[in-house]
Amino acid sequence: MKTLFIPAKVKYQLNKQKLILISKKLPKNLTIVYSIQYKDLTFEIKEILQKDHKITKVLQVLGCSKINYPKDTEAILLITDGKFHAVSLAYETKLPVFIFENNNLEKISEEDMKKFEARQKSAYLNFLNEDKIGILVSTKPGQQNLKKAIEFKKKTKNKKLYLFLANNVNPDEFQNFGLKIWVNTACPRLDMEGLNIVNISRL
Repeated sequence: MKTLFIPAKVKYQLNKQKLILISKKLPKNLTIVYSIQYKDLTFEIKEILQKDHKITKVLQVLGCSKINYPKDTEAILLITDGKFHAVSLAYETKLPVFIFENNNLEKISEEDMKKFEARQKSAYLNFLNEDKIGILVSTKPGQQNLKKAIEFKKKTKNKKLYLFLANNVNPDEFQNFGLKIWVNTACPRLDMEGLNIVNISRL
């Protein structure tokens, strides 16, 4: 069966004068990252920013991807809505991350990072303390890590592990299985959902 992907575009009126003004808060060397629906807007923003900034790279970010940015990048400017990608990018890259949303600029704060890191630690402790654990496996292309999940199950001793395969991993369904902690082999940003998911890469 063939799958056809058709990107949607947001309707967005860019305030160019405001962008020029707030861009003074940004470091000189920027990697610009965008969600697909903001692609056209991103390149419009790039044209304005590159007059006073060095744009080291422009990248689309997917929910499950990790970005590769040039070494001279000083900060990441994310064109999207919400903080879902932004907090993960800040954690993964250790760079300042700014979100451009609704013609406003917001920086991911130390408080945002502390909350995220606290969730990470709590999930890891939950994994250590629980005897019964679910392993999440997605069947989606790019997210499917069944082999890694099976190897992890074989290597983990003194715990009962159960494999759960699904095309769409929905954390709202977890309560139906009586398990308190889940090891995630699918989208690495699922661990943003709460204290009961730990990425396999962190174990």
